[in-house]
Amino acid sequence: LAWALALGGPNPLPPLESVNRPFTQISLTGLPDLTHYTARDGTALAFRHYAPDADAAPRRERVVLVHGSSASGRSMHALAQALAAAGFMVDALDMRGHGDSGPHGDLAYIGQLKNDVVDFLQARPIAGSNVLLGFSAGGGFVLRFAASSQQTHFARYVLLAPYLGYDAPTNRPANGDWASVGVPRIIALRLLNALSLTGLNHLHVIRFALDDWGQAHLTPSYSYALGANFAPHANWRADITQAHQPMQVLVGADDELFHPEQFAPVFAQASPKVPVTVVPDAGHITLTLQHQAVQTVARLVAQAGASTVAPSR
Repeated sequence: LAWALALGGPNPLPPLESVNRPFTQISLTGLPDLTHYTARDGTALAFRHYAPDADAAPRRERVVLVHGSSASGRSMHALAQALAAAGFMVDALDMRGHGDSGPHGDLAYIGQLKNDVVDFLQARPIAGSNVLLGFSAGGGFVLRFAASSQQTHFARYVLLAPYLGYDAPTNRPANGDWASVGVPRIIALRLLNALSLTGLNHLHVIRFALDDWGQAHLTPSYSYALGANFAPHANWRADITQAHQPMQVLVGADDELFHPEQFAPVFAQASPKVPVTVVPDAGHITLTLQHQAVQTVARLVAQAGASTVAPSR
């Protein structure tokens, strides 16, 4: 156990070009300034607000965006603009442990991210309903929230190329070379957490394949607490079956980290009412960056909203 805790952490990885390169090519024109709200523990957490375009037909829905692993709300800028152009109010969160929301790579306890999202809704109430949309690891967290007892805070959920779990058939081998996982340390910490011993949950268990810029500006690694929280529960199949609000899944046809063809059978087996759409000519990162892909995502989100009547609270 001592060996696993001390030496069983994640190993460094060479930069993954397919993830790092697209972010160097995006335009941040029109990026809103950061705004902050106060979470229940007194921490100021950041987000960016996008008003719906004046020329778009207004919608009584707000889309709350959850970014992917190591990133921040800024990475969702292209998608946020496309959703705003479709008439949605949009708020892109910097999840705790990322961006401008607290120290990078850690949080105080497993479950804090869900509380942060609820605190955001209470700090920024709207007259209409809310949609929670998450990408990659953020999509896994959105599934986790959708399975919780507070799932009715959102009228519906959208998962973009969601990370489901290390054992999910959607995963490519070695996490697509994007993340190095310290399995021995995770096993040791799970044993300690089973005994309600959480004092070592700050130890880092995941490292990402970032380039030099990403190492300096993004979140290069996750603690056990953050890694366990920014994902579905270990029984991700139960999360799917326990999520009762409307949900849709979208994944790029050329996804480098996941097997796009596996999402439909996974969700059909667990919950037949969850539609899965494969977006053509889109990879993993480009699903949220490439112009045609984000237009397709915005259109599909809008179409699903037109048939959804479930209220949020």
